[in-house]
Amino acid sequence: MQEKHLFEYAVIRVVPRVEREEFLNVGVILYCSSKGFLQTLYTLREERLKAFSADLDLEELQERLRAFERICKGRSEGGTIGQLPVASRFRWLTATRSTIVQTSPVHPGLCHDPQEMLQRLYTQLVL
Repeated sequence: MQEKHLFEYAVIRVVPRVEREEFLNVGVILYCSSKGFLQTLYTLREERLKAFSADLDLEELQERLRAFERICKGRSEGGTIGQLPVASRFRWLTATRSTIVQTSPVHPGLCHDPQEMLQRLYTQLVL
């Protein structure tokens, strides 16, 4: 029987108008310490986002989400934050903020394969 690994995840949300507290789930970020795993999956669905706010800058949103990817990968592409240990990068990415791109509270779980769990959460919570 395969060993189960503790993981933590958060949903990535676009909050077009912070004062209205409306959001759209656009991605998931998952961290598994025992596997050294930190990865994100996201999708920007233009028609759904435009329903919230017609004046959203989709290129800016795309760039902010690409920053999540770069930080998850680490190394120099992730900038200063990308140089931090994996756990610190996850904590930084999931820290509470009041910007257009936010994350949900962090949730824990157990899984056999973090990549498979990321895909499952992405399908359930975003698609």
